[in-house]
Amino acid sequence: MCKPGFILLLFSLVAAAPPPAQSFRFKQETVTNLQFYFHDTISGKNPTAIKVAQAAHTDNSPTLFGALLMADDPLTETPDPNSKLLGRAQGVYGSAGKDELALVMAMSFCFTDGIYNGSSISVLGKNSAMSPVREMPIVGGTGLFRLARGYALAKTHWFNELGDAIVGYNVTIVH
Repeated sequence: MCKPGFILLLFSLVAAAPPPAQSFRFKQETVTNLQFYFHDTISGKNPTAIKVAQAAHTDNSPTLFGALLMADDPLTETPDPNSKLLGRAQGVYGSAGKDELALVMAMSFCFTDGIYNGSSISVLGKNSAMSPVREMPIVGGTGLFRLARGYALAKTHWFNELGDAIVGYNVTIVH
């Protein structure tokens, strides 16, 4: 037999419980493929990426292990820096490889043109910069890319001895 106190407690818990969650109807998922070029300039009078921190031994490392850079890089339609601006890559990347040029990237690709204006995707992962093609995960997004997931394939188009680079991105976004 149940005690009255237990029944009262059980009733109180049921009465205090939140209402059942409403069911949400998500739109059918869309797959979007985009191609653009990332212009990372660390040299000259108007760099788009700057070193904000480094380890004590970074300057002695062939991979710049321990360097951390903040970026606000243009994303363009073609490799030509003067081509149509599609958005900006804003975030940080750091040299995480002691024996290889391996960057860890935490970047938002923020689009400022066309139907994707105001939308962004978030890339978080390892970028083995000397590999011909690198794959990085897309872990989220905003605007039209809300709840995004997918992957980004990066291929270096051009780089120089100062560390400036133009990288082609082909991204597949599920949203």
